[in-house]
Amino acid sequence: MADTEAPAVVSQVPPAVVEDVQPVDVEDALRIVLRKSLETNGLVRGLSEVARALDRRTAHLCILAEDCEDPEYKKLIDALCRQHNIDIIAVKERTKLAQWAGLAKYDKEGALKKTFKCSCVAVCDFGERTKALDMLLEQLK
Repeated sequence: MADTEAPAVVSQVPPAVVEDVQPVDVEDALRIVLRKSLETNGLVRGLSEVARALDRRTAHLCILAEDCEDPEYKKLIDALCRQHNIDIIAVKERTKLAQWAGLAKYDKEGALKKTFKCSCVAVCDFGERTKALDMLLEQLK
């Protein structure tokens, strides 16, 4: 009756990320900054939470996926960012943004098991200062 095989453990934490190297491009820097922000509980995900953070002016940076299905969604986030003078960055794919924001499931070996879609995230706390954050802030100037 007892199954001798242990069920596969699903982890919400992706494989280790190397932060102490110089990021190659802006996407790599953004991935590292989002990971650090997620570690310090400074990442806000989902439309209502992001809109609330933007409206309260607690967000420092907003990332919006270009392939978002609802144009009204994009207009709302864009208008809130412009109204409150918050930086906004566009990313091409929402599945990639979801992986960076921690919305993916990994198996024991660290291979991607399931990924979700995320159209928008906001960063309220960057976490520790890294080379990736410096590069990203330099690009936003």
